[in-house]
Amino acid sequence: MSDDNTHDGGPGEQPQNRQPGEGQPEGGQQGGGQQGGGPRPQTFQGLASLRQAMAAARPATQAGPAGVPDTMAPVPEDVQPIRDELGRSYATGKRKNAVARVWIRPGNGKIEVNGRDSPVYFARPVLRMLLNQPFVVTDRLGQFDVWCTVQGGGLSGQAGAVRHGISRALTFYEPGLRPVLKHGGFLTRDSRVVERKKYGKAKARRSFQFSKR
Repeated sequence: MSDDNTHDGGPGEQPQNRQPGEGQPEGGQQGGGQQGGGPRPQTFQGLASLRQAMAAARPATQAGPAGVPDTMAPVPEDVQPIRDELGRSYATGKRKNAVARVWIRPGNGKIEVNGRDSPVYFARPVLRMLLNQPFVVTDRLGQFDVWCTVQGGGLSGQAGAVRHGISRALTFYEPGLRPVLKHGGFLTRDSRVVERKKYGKAKARRSFQFSKR
């Protein structure tokens, strides 16, 4: 039997002593493109440098106070504060089934809810923290007195309603604070409510206990 196929390769066999780069198309890529100079397969080697070039060409977004991007629409200069004859700003806040009527004015940070101090009415620290969040993000903690009446719902819903009312009242008293509060989501009414009960169910989705006998 002849040994010619040992070096030249028989049918279906690859040559043995091929040098690196031989038999490959120009550019050093295997299986590169169609014959006759057609398009070659897309490579992803240049995507990283492309991202870097695009990032360098794109102007950097400056961040305003409290991390608010400058791309947000600024408050028009002709917007005037809304205050009554006593120097107070009024707003209504809502959360679940609770509705709060809130008045704010410059003071030392006292919050009165339904005629009682906030630590007495909202005994849980988490609920009192909710009331102070609008003042914290706007750097106005301890600079306003709050007087409000709230009804409906439970303590959690009432605390959320008061926070919503405080946030809206701050925008009326000082319109320049609106971008910060809007970026933090304090001006959006939380639309989540309890899902209604369905017939044939114990609650909204809770089924009755199954009894085989």
